[in-house]
Amino acid sequence: MFLPIDEKQFKFWKLRRDGLPNINIARSFNISRQAVSRALISMDKRIEDTLLEMAQANQIEVENINAKRGILFGHSIPLDANAIIFVSAKHGMQVWYEHEGDCGACSRYTQCIELLWDLADEMKVKLEKTDDPTKLADELFGKLRGLA
Repeated sequence: MFLPIDEKQFKFWKLRRDGLPNINIARSFNISRQAVSRALISMDKRIEDTLLEMAQANQIEVENINAKRGILFGHSIPLDANAIIFVSAKHGMQVWYEHEGDCGACSRYTQCIELLWDLADEMKVKLEKTDDPTKLADELFGKLRGLA
């Protein structure tokens, strides 16, 4: 399922995830609070459906889902690894598998670090500075579990 990150509904959803109350979202778009509430209910359903579709497509058994935060925690059956699926305004829908890797030798090192720091910023999660994506991911996803 496609998530329309350029649509107003998604913008409302992201603003709410950022902590803005519905009434303030309504004022900033010059619409009623009820219109924002209806849009958010619709967007929550779309996000939940998309997270569940991604879990199914990646053979991830769902443990916990929070559509308002845009995160799903589960366990990959074929990889026998914990997994998280999340919605990023900057990176779209992403799947991350818990693993121990040789990050320094990986060609995706920079992309992983950027993705993790961007997600931490979007979710307003403070992290310890590290150049190890595995440690960064463990800390980030541990803190996100507490929010889910």
